[in-house]
Amino acid sequence: MYKQVIVVRNDLKLSKGKLAVQVAHASLDAYKKADSILRTEWEKEGAKKVVVKVKDSSELLKAFNIAKNSGLPCSLIKDAGRTQLEPGTMTAAAIGPAPEQDVDRITGKLKLL
Repeated sequence: MYKQVIVVRNDLKLSKGKLAVQVAHASLDAYKKADSILRTEWEKEGAKKVVVKVKDSSELLKAFNIAKNSGLPCSLIKDAGRTQLEPGTMTAAAIGPAPEQDVDRITGKLKLL
């Protein structure tokens, strides 16, 4: 089984629309970084996605770095700063698509958004 988890910062208190866009950016960017086998298998299973929250940028970066160092497809999103946030503000990270157990080792204890 395969999945993708998108990790978002809870401290930013983003509007629903801004949050949705950040999650979409993270999901798509990590998808592009996955190899074709992972993408195909994930899509065959319905492209499972889960959104979880962390308290701040340090927790977001920690999850991202663990995923990156584990060799999982992942993406860290930094806002362009055109609306609600300062340029370069880290907002979200996506991990996967990848085998579910690999993603869960990193994100399994995080709370759903």
